[in-house]
Amino acid sequence: MVNVLQEPVIKTFQREVKARKILFCTLNSHKVDMQKLLGGQIGLEDFIFAHVRGETKEVEVIKTEDALGLTITDNGAGYAFIKRIKEGSTIDRIKTVCIGDHIEAINDQSIVGCRHYEVAKMLKEQTRGTPFTLRLVEPKKAFDMIGQRTRAPKSSEGKMVSGKETLRLRSKGSATVEEIPSEFEDKAIRKVDDLLESYMGIRDLELATTIVEAGKNKQNPDDFAEALDSVLGDFGFPDVFLFDVWGALGDVKNGRI
Repeated sequence: MVNVLQEPVIKTFQREVKARKILFCTLNSHKVDMQKLLGGQIGLEDFIFAHVRGETKEVEVIKTEDALGLTITDNGAGYAFIKRIKEGSTIDRIKTVCIGDHIEAINDQSIVGCRHYEVAKMLKEQTRGTPFTLRLVEPKKAFDMIGQRTRAPKSSEGKMVSGKETLRLRSKGSATVEEIPSEFEDKAIRKVDDLLESYMGIRDLELATTIVEAGKNKQNPDDFAEALDSVLGDFGFPDVFLFDVWGALGDVKNGRI
């Protein structure tokens, strides 16, 4: 049986983030590995490693094609990062830009506080052929280990837990302990995450989870679109994206994925 992170621990962790100027955290790896980036869910026995601010650098970018070749993510607390760089792309040719860099400003306009999809939109809107400046902060190579899950026979409320729960952190609202996603939900979430990267240049498991939750019990695409609009209407997802997501949910349900 595994005990869950309690609210005091979460608050302590949040204070540490502010005090140490932490850029992002990785799970079970001290390396700057964007595939291990702490996102919406933490396993009950994961290690969390914190990566603090390093040097600040400014680079001039000239957009030679529509896509810069970046995949952007964020830590849910207003810091956007470079998660992936496409080989041979505009950004790949600027060797001082690295995976894990925090994008702090575009043309001296601070973007701290913006979600990654907002940053991706700003970059997409930069005029082709016109130079613009990125201010980046690279993470330090050293690390601080913030915390570690512990084993205990009971939770603080005296209730035994099943070991099948996970802690889900949200950009808005408090952290909650939820059941681990089913096999269907896990496959669907990963597929929707792929579609988010394809259409918007972002990866966000929390956003993908919300989309799957909105559509998993719907009987037709119109009901799905209405449900999604009620929880994520501000995103203004294009119809072709909704169609592909609905198709992906159907493929997973019917075992085609």
